[in-house]
Amino acid sequence: MADLRLEVVTPERTVLTEDAQSVVVPGVEGRLGFLSGHAPMVAGLGIGIVEYGSVNAEKTRLAITGGFVEVAENKVSILADTAELAGEIDVARAMAAKERAERRLQQRQEGVDRARAEAAFRRAVNRLQAAGA
Repeated sequence: MADLRLEVVTPERTVLTEDAQSVVVPGVEGRLGFLSGHAPMVAGLGIGIVEYGSVNAEKTRLAITGGFVEVAENKVSILADTAELAGEIDVARAMAAKERAERRLQQRQEGVDRARAEAAFRRAVNRLQAAGA
């Protein structure tokens, strides 16, 4: 089976360039999976986990917080707002961010931006899940 070329790029850096046998991404309206020979497409991405199976059948995960995916000619290009490989995630920092967001969500006072707190909570939980914590 021919492989896919997976590239994950953020505004700050190229996070990953690797061959993969399969790629699963968090689409805006649900998870999308790609194998070799997939039809060309572009889709929006949400907060979630990208999983890919490498040539040696090992599954790898990374956390992203939105962006776009483009598939063409056996290449999957992910242009993400942010992306972190599971091994790069600081679990203690993500846990602290989750706890801060939970405290903000529990407050019933004026001035708490609920949408922002919910997004911070979702990002923190996503990072923890990607890291396996």
